[in-house]
Amino acid sequence: MGKQFVGVGTLVIGLSAMWLTTVPTSAQTPAAKAPARARIYTPGRTPWGDPDLSGVYTNNDESLIPFERPAQFEGRRLEDITPAELEALRDQRSDSREEADRNRAEFRSPIHWFENFFPQNSRAWLVTDPPDGKVPPQVDEARQRAAARAQARAGRGDADSYEDRSLYDRCISRGLPGSMMPAIYGNAYEIHQGPGFVAIRYEMVNETRIIPLDGRPHPDARFRFYMGDARGHFEGNTLVVETTNFNPKTAYRGASEHLVLVEKFKPVAPDILDWSSTFTDSHTWTRPWTFAMNLTKKDVSQRPFEYACHEGNYGMVGILLAGRSEDKKVEEAAKSGVTYTPRPGGTGEER
Repeated sequence: MGKQFVGVGTLVIGLSAMWLTTVPTSAQTPAAKAPARARIYTPGRTPWGDPDLSGVYTNNDESLIPFERPAQFEGRRLEDITPAELEALRDQRSDSREEADRNRAEFRSPIHWFENFFPQNSRAWLVTDPPDGKVPPQVDEARQRAAARAQARAGRGDADSYEDRSLYDRCISRGLPGSMMPAIYGNAYEIHQGPGFVAIRYEMVNETRIIPLDGRPHPDARFRFYMGDARGHFEGNTLVVETTNFNPKTAYRGASEHLVLVEKFKPVAPDILDWSSTFTDSHTWTRPWTFAMNLTKKDVSQRPFEYACHEGNYGMVGILLAGRSEDKKVEEAAKSGVTYTPRPGGTGEER
């Protein structure tokens, strides 16, 4: 199996840990002890002094978490969900997922083959800010952009050409933060560190981000990238990455070219990074907003597999063949005086 490594300096694998706890003062009596503070995790250090976040991670356990707050929790905050409620949610989500997958013709493999089955979700939903757990409304400018895109595609089908498919379907890019969002497979990520740089390698679509830590400015706005242009620094033990200069083709949730994405990779345990993403774009949303999830560290033997997407993109071939099959059914139905309505996925109906 092919493996790729990023030449960004000395590679450090693994984390050492030290737990810091508070100690009651001698003036406190057993009956008057203050509540113990939450333990603060402090990661080890690289030979050049940066917090050591290197290693292989996955977000398999965050699969099935709703992006926004479900209606059943209307009026409640994320931190108010009890452990018992979260446990019940995990069971409900896993049961529903198992039943759905067993009934899908394309998923006849044994259930235990799924790499993210029975996930141990860390939270009830992902959006952490605003407190209502909802993505803020879009501004008029964003809605006008969406309408213009729809108008430009008027009269075209989802599979008239390979250009009608997403960059993800075309094995080009899953963009940000898409490349690190839970999917049915390909949920491995590897963080490499070297003096002055951090690199994140994504299993999905086999993309790599090189993140300078030396304070250099972003390039001119004329230069646009599918994964944006990243600049990072450490705030204490947290890696903060600011990304700008996004290619409009990979704009997340309809964002504009003005999008600024700030990610924070905060070590909270020897095997857990709290990963949050804050989106600021006044040309798209009425206010900045944030979502977060856990990345769980794995053994280095589980590092990203080769993602040979373009070595015979049979998915694209199948999509286009199904599109041509639908076209033929429409033509044949028209000759017979029957209206045939194509549906996504190639399963139309006659009327």
